Amino acid sequence: MTGQIERIRVFVEVSERQSFAAAARALALTPSQATRHVAELEADLGVRLLVRTTRQVTLSGAGAQYLRRVKPLLAELADADEAARVQAHTLKGEIRVSVPISFGMRILPDAISQFRILYPEVRLKLNLTDSFVDIMSGEVDMALRISGPPSDKTSIWRKIQPFARLLAASPSYLARRGEPANPSDLEECDCLVYEDKADGASWELRRAGSDEMRTANVASCFSCNNGDLIGELAARGEGIALLPRFIIADHLARGALVEVLAGWQAPQIWLSAFYPPYDHLPAKVETFTRFVEGVVKGHAGVLG
Repeated sequence: MTGQIERIRVFVEVSERQSFAAAARALALTPSQATRHVAELEADLGVRLLVRTTRQVTLSGAGAQYLRRVKPLLAELADADEAARVQAHTLKGEIRVSVPISFGMRILPDAISQFRILYPEVRLKLNLTDSFVDIMSGEVDMALRISGPPSDKTSIWRKIQPFARLLAASPSYLARRGEPANPSDLEECDCLVYEDKADGASWELRRAGSDEMRTANVASCFSCNNGDLIGELAARGEGIALLPRFIIADHLARGALVEVLAGWQAPQIWLSAFYPPYDHLPAKVETFTRFVEGVVKGHAGVLG
């Protein structure tokens, strides 16, 4: 059934044009639809608003009074609709974004500077954390996460870039403990594990160029939820780490870390953008996401 506001809108149009046919054309309705909407409004109110003759349509006394009251309300409603549309498509206001610490510190500083130059009326509020935030809590407008495939069925998410991971250790550690020859050897190594619990982890590895998969159930000698700290400890000879390449790229470049089990690859993880269940992404959120995508593509050689 047509809503009350639509009925009122038809009534106002008919009143001003003094014609059901003209009002119907203006509102993309048929004359019979326009007639029915006004009749339903009159039935709801229990009063005749329009006087119909074969030659013209005029306002009744009650109709004239009703028109004076509802016309400003329709104008205010139109203004509110337009304000909402402008807000949704205007690049201004605050964006609250949750970002992984290592990614935020290593990839985003230059990007944020460029974004602020391009969009000076947008205020970025970044929360750097390696813990997953509850995207449904209302505390952030979006979150960037580096993880495996998302299991959250309620939020909206968009894959941005796959991240390569590799096993790495310092030359001093490998000289002291020996280099593993196959994934099962990792179970006897000192492993630095990215996780928030210390009861061990499973590292899945696929032989390069084949579908052969191996799982190493490693007992961690150290675990935490920050990749930079794990990478630093690995570079100091504390053990073997499985980390995204971009976190340890500097250590690899200067030889503080070397790749271990180069013939085996860990499954890719993804940088993804997560959003609350918007009907439509706000323009500022969409723009920031696109901007991050462009920045990440510029670092594809390190990230992928």
